[in-house]
Amino acid sequence: MKSLLKYASILLLLLIAAAALVIALFPGVNIPWRQITGGAETSEETVSTNLRTISGHSVTLFADAVPNARWLAVTRRGDLLVSQPKLGQVSLVYGDRNRDGRADGQRVLIDGLRRPHGLFLHDDWLYIAESDAVGRVPFDHSDGRLSGSYQRIVTGLADQGNHWTKTIGMGPDGWVYLSSGSTCNACEEEDPRRATIMRFQPDGSEFEIFATGLRNSVGFDWSPLNGALYATDNGRDWLGDDFPPCELNLVQRGAFYGWPYANGDRVPDPDFGVGAGPEIQAKIAASQPPVHDFAAHNAPLGIYFLRSQMHTGDYRNAALVALHGSWNRSVKDGYKVVSLHWGDDGSISQRDFLWGFLSPDRQQVYGRPVAIAEDAAGNVYVSDDYAGAIYRVQRGAAQGGADTGSGRPRLRAPNKPVAIDSGAAARGRELYQQYNCDQCHAQQVPLRDLSAKYTLQELGDYFDTPTPPMPNYGFSAPQKRALAHYLMSLEVAQQNSGD
Repeated sequence: MKSLLKYASILLLLLIAAAALVIALFPGVNIPWRQITGGAETSEETVSTNLRTISGHSVTLFADAVPNARWLAVTRRGDLLVSQPKLGQVSLVYGDRNRDGRADGQRVLIDGLRRPHGLFLHDDWLYIAESDAVGRVPFDHSDGRLSGSYQRIVTGLADQGNHWTKTIGMGPDGWVYLSSGSTCNACEEEDPRRATIMRFQPDGSEFEIFATGLRNSVGFDWSPLNGALYATDNGRDWLGDDFPPCELNLVQRGAFYGWPYANGDRVPDPDFGVGAGPEIQAKIAASQPPVHDFAAHNAPLGIYFLRSQMHTGDYRNAALVALHGSWNRSVKDGYKVVSLHWGDDGSISQRDFLWGFLSPDRQQVYGRPVAIAEDAAGNVYVSDDYAGAIYRVQRGAAQGGADTGSGRPRLRAPNKPVAIDSGAAARGRELYQQYNCDQCHAQQVPLRDLSAKYTLQELGDYFDTPTPPMPNYGFSAPQKRALAHYLMSLEVAQQNSGD
């Protein structure tokens, strides 16, 4: 044991010495070292003291024991799936069913994978992008367990070099899209699949390269307004603090986006574009420029378009982007989540959505956002691979007994008398009978004191993430409203009868 500690200490000293050498040779480096040496963590106090979000919302620490938390997906029950590439696993983080503001626990869902990163759920399948393959496994949403064996449907993907992560997503066209970053900072790739976005059918067939010249498009998503595919892209390093910009690209089939010959809006790269021959110059001229610039070295990763009807105003259909934060810059920058808003003229504006991961003096790093997900109630989840955490942003005050930042117990006024819509209650009664709800609720799980626990709106929202063993039936908004009115009407009838 002593010898093991001795070697670990030597390794740590070597890392520190190497870091000092890098700083001496490359003065533009400003790395959050705990990402490399380990030891980064967070706490409820750190979150409440430092993190801030937009007006009318609150941010809380949802889970704090998820090392190397990267990509996220939300199950029908409201649980979270999170990839952990360094551990070779995907974990299931339970939703907050006891309403204390924190995850109700977690467990490893599948392990033994090769650096799993991207993931998504489609029908009853969980798709996982490993660094060298894409696989899928049957997933039972009712109990959050795998119901079959894991099978790789795409293999032989290259994962050497710098940007080995793979991200996947299901497009509105029914194709599975896959991004693969470059092997290097700036180079001409030998493998045509690197620095691209590809796609294939859900069974792995009809594999094709969709778009090229994308240095490292870790995140992509489709606009709910028009189905357009947008992808973040990390600009190259070692060209100063403020160039080149990181990018948001509107990705189209067959298009070329410039790397490694150009950066930003067709600016020739000093290594591969300046002084290049006519063929390269023609490629630069024909390349697609970004539709929005992020600050240089901010490292935009996950992008997610908000879809819940709970979001109001210009946040409905806005996109959230996780800025992982700089390392190749003399002064740290990024380290936050921003929102993107599309104007009627197609212009894109950027605002801060979740910030405070970087101290005001730009020295201390408290977290590095990676990916973004949203549940049926409109709660936003953000993963952090630096602190091994997941945060939740929600409308109104935080759940769990304290209003973030106030230091005072959260008070709640008594509910107003329930106003039952008899027509909705009649439709709810039909649903209750259709799904044979009385089989459980008549004896095993009697329904009591609903009005003391929920408003009609809250009871309707409950059906999106019900407590097991009740399944999520995927009720529409009118169905949820009808069922809530019916269940409340039963309680009102009991109260009126004096029972």
